[in-house]
Amino acid sequence: MSLRFHNTLTRQKEVFTPIDANDVRVYACGPTVYDHLHIGNGRMLIVFDLLFRLLRHVYGKDHVRYVRNITDVDDKINARAAERGVDIRVLTDKMTAIFHEDAAGLGCLPPTVEPRATDHMAEMVVIIQKLIDKGAAYEAEGHVLFDVPAMQDYGALSKRPLDDMIAGARVEVAPYKRGPMDFVLWKPAAPSEPGWESPWGRGRPGWHIECSAMSWRHLGEVFDIHGGGIDLVFPHHENEIAQTRCAFGHSVMANVWMHNGHLQVEGEKMSKSLGNFVTIHELLNSASFGGRKWPGAVLRLAMLRTHYRQPIDFTVKALEEAERTLGEWRRAADGAQPEAPDESFIDALSDDLNTPRAISELHALKAKRPGALLGGLALLGVDLTDLSGDERALPKSAFEQIMALIAEREAARHNKNWAESDRLRDKLAAMGVILKDNKGGATSWELKP
Repeated sequence: MSLRFHNTLTRQKEVFTPIDANDVRVYACGPTVYDHLHIGNGRMLIVFDLLFRLLRHVYGKDHVRYVRNITDVDDKINARAAERGVDIRVLTDKMTAIFHEDAAGLGCLPPTVEPRATDHMAEMVVIIQKLIDKGAAYEAEGHVLFDVPAMQDYGALSKRPLDDMIAGARVEVAPYKRGPMDFVLWKPAAPSEPGWESPWGRGRPGWHIECSAMSWRHLGEVFDIHGGGIDLVFPHHENEIAQTRCAFGHSVMANVWMHNGHLQVEGEKMSKSLGNFVTIHELLNSASFGGRKWPGAVLRLAMLRTHYRQPIDFTVKALEEAERTLGEWRRAADGAQPEAPDESFIDALSDDLNTPRAISELHALKAKRPGALLGGLALLGVDLTDLSGDERALPKSAFEQIMALIAEREAARHNKNWAESDRLRDKLAAMGVILKDNKGGATSWELKP
């Protein structure tokens, strides 16, 4: 069996061959800890947790290093700490703890290493000095900037025309810059801001250099896989590549680049102005989306039903469908002992994390090999015990009857047969079932207390 992953760098699906099969090395860009993470960030966490689990399954738990960083120095962090009147470390420690709760709630394993940017200033200084010494960076008015023309194939990851890159980078116009694409490696820190002493004065790093330093420290100059959301391809990952390659003189920073697709909510781009900005913490702990809290297993399966590279529409209906599926699997596997995942299931995941196909394989196993169904769910990181009380408590026959009546009622509503819809609602109410018709036409339910 071979693993095959789509490489953003080459735009091709390739057979994965680690540099060292006894030490497979993966880096994924973690959160900037100034606020609660939205569910789009949650998709990235789930995707690369699944990759981590698959690599551990193939190469062994002790032979995979997964590094996911914490960005704890940033303009947004400074602004939020000043807004709240708290020390920056107090803010980042609090938000890091909440992030850990969110990640665990989504079923994510802790990474092998979770470095914080503020613990890696020495490594950043070393890389920046290497770039200056090689003529790939320059000092100007207290700043150190990367000289983009020094990287001859800059843009190879994003494959954007120069004009698009300039627009996409939202470049800062500054008289001290040699070129519009040059980006900051180090900048002066105001007295009210956190700062560190360096050969270029008291200052703080640019965002991109942080990940170059942390990946170098914990994975080496060249490693196997670098991942993150598709929005990081440019400029963040492009700039990481430029810094690391120019500093260490290699043709690549990571052999494989993997990126998950965008997420929208109920058919619209997620934004606070539209009122559809959904955080992981809210989904797990409050009734802010669809009028109820959602088990982490439901959120995770709803994400995995779409291939990681494709855009995903995060909807209440999708969550309800995922919850019904988990309820069916739980009842099918009741009393079964976990077995090794089925070969067809592993082959699906090995094909660029093809989770839709893998989930289809689990459906096929439901009746004939429930133990293998449990093994597959364990590898997906889906915990069947993490379901609502109603899903767990109902006997299989009663659950199936309720689902059938709800489906009939949804069909009646679709056909605008309101009398039949009301009749079915009353019948379900007599069975102790409370219905809630949500935005978009989906129906959620719960048992009367």
